[in-house]
Amino acid sequence: MTPPLWKASVVVGKDETADICAAFELGSSPQAVLTLEEPFANNVTVEALYTEMPDGELLSKLAGRAVQVAELPDQDWIKHSQEGLPPVRAGRFFVYGAHDKGRAPAGFIPMRIEAGMAFGTGHHETTALCLTVLSDLAKKRRYGNVADIGTGTGLLAIGAAKLWKRRVIASDIDAVAIEVTRENAAINGAGPLVRAITADGLVNPALAARAPYDLILANILAGPLTRLAPQIAHALAPRGHLVLSGLLRWQENLVASFYRPHGLALRRIARDGPWSALLLERRARGR
Repeated sequence: MTPPLWKASVVVGKDETADICAAFELGSSPQAVLTLEEPFANNVTVEALYTEMPDGELLSKLAGRAVQVAELPDQDWIKHSQEGLPPVRAGRFFVYGAHDKGRAPAGFIPMRIEAGMAFGTGHHETTALCLTVLSDLAKKRRYGNVADIGTGTGLLAIGAAKLWKRRVIASDIDAVAIEVTRENAAINGAGPLVRAITADGLVNPALAARAPYDLILANILAGPLTRLAPQIAHALAPRGHLVLSGLLRWQENLVASFYRPHGLALRRIARDGPWSALLLERRARGR
């Protein structure tokens, strides 16, 4: 049986859509944020889906207008709403659902990821940004020890495994996400390469045992990224790279400032709309 789901919705102007989506993403804990656009009008309906009843008053404050909250009938609305999404091209990757099977263009690395209860189908800007950064990193270097923190559907872990044909460890605080990651890794032929574990941060024994990592991926949110900065920096090898996302442009300097004292230098910023991904590098010892 599908768990009960709640929907928060608000109608905004098209020029406000990105800001409202970002506010819902960062100010609450939705399972998904969707937009329904009126093609011949300036209105867009922004909907956020939750597994527990959200705080309508808080959401209204974030949106700057009244947000409607209602319980949905018993069905997987996240999957239902995303099933028709088009495939995504990001860097060397082609991310698709079952309805697009067989459409992967030549030269791309195909990854089949179905919509569901875990975050990360490739359609969110932050996920696509991370895939693009991964693709660019692969042009210059091979990474033998990779960790994906806050893996969601396992998309980034699977992408890294396919790029370098090496084992990747993926973690998430959500046990459902770990189950989904294992399923997706198997579907994409990366089951033996992706080890998925439930963990909060990098102090978990399984994660600590494999450190230091030469590449760490963390597509979560600005709050956890700042909180985990000491753990992540400690687990990164000298000259190792770190890809951070799940943050907005105005949070770039804030997040980076938590890593500088630990010897990490900002090497690149990738942006798409209001969203950003940061590439940092751990300085070699003695520098």
